[in-house]
Amino acid sequence: MTVSAYVLIQTEVGRAASVASEVGRLPGVVSAEDVTGPYDVVVRVEADTVDDLGTMVVSQIQRIQGITRTITCPVVRLH
Repeated sequence: MTVSAYVLIQTEVGRAASVASEVGRLPGVVSAEDVTGPYDVVVRVEADTVDDLGTMVVSQIQRIQGITRTITCPVVRLH
């Protein structure tokens, strides 16, 4: 079963568009959108496992220049 999550990203001032563009090119990223509010970019990602999701966030997303903070929100299915 695929693991999906939203990654909320805060960026340095003026870097939201370039961060969204760079994040959007990463494998596993479904969408990356500039937004207004407390976060600057919202990203939808998919991975095979929770561990793969964590690796993607730490090893790929957080290494992008201009990112100051991320919060990962895994999608759950409540029945």
